[in-house]
Amino acid sequence: MTDIHDDTLVLTDELGNEITAKIILTFESEEFNKSYVVYQLDDEDEEEYHAASFNPEDGDEGTLGQIETDEEWDLIEEVLESFLEEDEEEQE
Repeated sequence: MTDIHDDTLVLTDELGNEITAKIILTFESEEFNKSYVVYQLDDEDEEEYHAASFNPEDGDEGTLGQIETDEEWDLIEEVLESFLEEDEEEQE
């Protein structure tokens, strides 16, 4: 189960513990007909990213899905790299 507030994602693990994460970006893929969220856990290295699929119709609460194929991972990495490059250019 997840709960989304602005740029924060609250995940609940299998033991019921809440884990806070920062949402880096969300995007939709027509190719896979899915929406994705890329996030960082608050207690991890800034270079560590996680990703999951989600149903935007669930609103602020819902379930994250696993990334199922290497093709999906390739897409996510490509979108994330582009986003980080654009963000870096804006900060210069």
